[in-house]
Amino acid sequence: MMAGQLKIDIHNHILPARWPDLKERYGYGGWIQLNHHCKGKAKMTKDGELFRVIDENCWSPEARIRDMDETGVTVQALSTVPVMFSYWAKPEDTLDLCKIINDDLAKTVAQYPKRFVALGTLPMQAPDLAVKELHRCVKELGFPGVQIGSHVGEWNLDAPELQCIFAAAEELNAAIFVHPWDMEQGGRMKKYWLPWLVGMPSETASAICSVLFGGVLERFPKLRLCFAHGGGAFPFTIGRIEHGYNVRPDLCAVENPYNPRKYIGRIYTDSLVHDELALNHLVSVIGEDNVLLGSDYPFPLGEHHPGKLIESMQDWDTELKDKLLAGNAASFLNLDRSKYEEQ
Repeated sequence: MMAGQLKIDIHNHILPARWPDLKERYGYGGWIQLNHHCKGKAKMTKDGELFRVIDENCWSPEARIRDMDETGVTVQALSTVPVMFSYWAKPEDTLDLCKIINDDLAKTVAQYPKRFVALGTLPMQAPDLAVKELHRCVKELGFPGVQIGSHVGEWNLDAPELQCIFAAAEELNAAIFVHPWDMEQGGRMKKYWLPWLVGMPSETASAICSVLFGGVLERFPKLRLCFAHGGGAFPFTIGRIEHGYNVRPDLCAVENPYNPRKYIGRIYTDSLVHDELALNHLVSVIGEDNVLLGSDYPFPLGEHHPGKLIESMQDWDTELKDKLLAGNAASFLNLDRSKYEEQ
């Protein structure tokens, strides 16, 4: 690690240590529950079926800080696990769960203000409620932004229904981290972990294309959006996407007349690509000021030593590495980095 290097990790997930029985609370199933079945481990279950076994670093701030100290991470921007989005549920119930999660995030940040900031979660299926909770996240809880899914039911991110949320985020100067979720998991996608290995990059590319072709950044020029997993398939397929715009504007330019490449420099991605050549390409496409350290901690598909790939890039100077490790995230989240350098 570069000595004394600040590291701000935009992409990691945390859960409350406990939450109510949601089936009992709301009167129907489909919810994730947490069962602490042995010391240091818990089972995430859905309607009694095992979803995932997690370790205590997925709910314990103290366990996270131990790992952060070991790998030199100064600050994590905490966000919930995407399966908790619950955009499928009754809006008032999702709002209630969002408040439980967001209040827990705020409590963790208040306990360790030099180590954590938080990205809230919203009931995106009910945009009016989402706008209210976004205001609460920023104005009352002090969050620099929120995390949202790559789509909301049948709505892509260009859906007219969602634009009031982006308008509110721009007005509040709130950053938005976009995470893929709700991938196809049946049929041909059942084997080989394909929903995570192939479905997620496709989901993210679809979200970016919807934002660009849908004119979201034309309507909201100051909106800050960061896409997970290095923007998924988008950075490698930008040439194909631009070519599609050029040859079939009747299909691609129906909402926005501008070339999608116009918005390079306006969108952000995290750095999570696991490959030196891919990271070089990502930075050359998305821009030196627009790629942020993201680890997907504490999950297996994440970078287990956050920032190690960035630090290993032999052709990059210290200034570029610092941008990716800390500077770009501080700018995206509107953080005063000196507050975190003093520890």
